[in-house]
This record gives sequence, structure tokens and C-alpha cells, in this order.
Amino acid sequence: MRRLVHLIGGSLAAYLVLAYLVLPALWTHYEHAPVLATVPKRTVTRANVPGDPLNVALVGSDAEVVAAFAAAGWRRPAPIDVESSVAIAESVLLDRPDPAAPVSNLYLFGRKEDLAFEQEVGDSARRRNHVRFWRSEERVDERPLWLGAATFDRGVGVSHLTGEITHHIAPDVDEERDRVIGDLERAGQLRVVFQVTGVGPTLRGRNGGGDRYYTDGEMTVGVLKATDAGAIYTPVRLANPRAVHVKNAVWQRLRAWL
Repeated sequence: MRRLVHLIGGSLAAYLVLAYLVLPALWTHYEHAPVLATVPKRTVTRANVPGDPLNVALVGSDAEVVAAFAAAGWRRPAPIDVESSVAIAESVLLDRPDPAAPVSNLYLFGRKEDLAFEQEVGDSARRRNHVRFWRSEERVDERPLWLGAATFDRGVGVSHLTGEITHHIAPDVDEERDRVIGDLERAGQLRVVFQVTGVGPTLRGRNGGGDRYYTDGEMTVGVLKATDAGAIYTPVRLANPRAVHVKNAVWQRLRAWL
């Protein structure tokens, strides 16, 4: 019995070291943009509750970000006011289109998002692709760095935490991250694409509305073309380290099951 207890204790200790120290260290990488090692990895709500994970980033000026999303067919949401609030309520309740419906605010660096973009899915604002961006103080190759949180609104309901009426997000936040980068790539707006460590692999994350999400933990970074560059680019994709490549391959199988 003593040997069995020692065996179980040793196995548990080995698991904890592997799962919480060794593998996270192997998967943590910022080789393509070291400045991203120190930036936040999650947003917060107005009440300072952890919100959506930061899973996408862009390098470029304000004008370049706006032009890139316009070229990719994404729209900027209307500001939150009485008119836009009534419009989105009518859209959801009456199944009317509202392609510029407002998005709720999330916070980073002590302020709400600087830019946001969306794509309506279906006949109303009930379901939509959307992404929020905050301009950071960091720069990559002397150009501004924007941190973003991309999620898919799957429907309208009541917040699990506050009881407020809100959109609920789909759990696969990687899919929305990949959609944002994919749309910009297809529109020829990206020169370079690479990944760095974001929030880290998570199976049961929760956002500010209490919605569950899962992610491979990577943040995908797109370096935008200049606004005065007329060329349509096929971006250069920088490789991940081998350990991250293996982790992502395993995650893809797990993601299909999830």
C-alpha cells in the first residue's frame, strides 16, 4: 500500500510539473514580435470582470486598419445611443437587417475599444462576426500595434453573470480569429502573418457574460500593407516553433471533438 501511494503521488507530481511548467514553457513563444510578451492577453468588462480573450493583432496605422476591413467587406458599427439601441432591438425582435448594429464595450488599457468591425450573418443582428481593437503603445517595425478580440455572436439572451440582455458568443473563438485574418488575406491586405502566445490553451474559459470558450491559446498577428500600396499581396506566413506546431496539430483534433 505504501508503494502504491508513493507511485500515485509521484505520478501526480510528474503530471503537475509536465502540465503546468514544462509544456507551457515549450509553448510560450514571441520570436517574431518580442514586444507582445508583455501586453495583456484578455479584455475586461466595465465592472472589471475578465472578458473576451485577445486572439488577433494587426500592425499598421489607424487608416490602414480601417481601409483593410473595408476592402474585406466588414463594416464599422454605429456608436451606442438611443437611435442605434432601438434599431438593434427592432432588428433582433423583428428579423430586420442592421449591418451597422452597435457592439457593447469591452476595456483594455483602461479604455473601451478604439475600433470595431462586424459582418451581419442572416437576416438580423442576432448573429454576426465581430472584432474589437485597441491601439497599444507598442510598435512593430516602427508601426502601431493593435490588439484585438474576435468572437462570433451566436444569439441574444441573458448574461449568465449579471442578468443583462446581451449577445452570447460561440465557444470556438479560434474560428473567428481565423475568419478575421482569412478575410483580410483574401482581400490582399496582409504582407506578413505569424502567431505568438496569447491567453494560452484553454478548454473552459469564461468571458464577461459567463459564456464558455475554448482556444489553442495563440494570437494571430497580421502586418498590413500600406494604404498607398496598390498591390494585392499574398502574405508571407512565418512558422511557429516545432513544439507549438505539434501542440496546434493535437488541438485541431481536439477542436473537432469539442
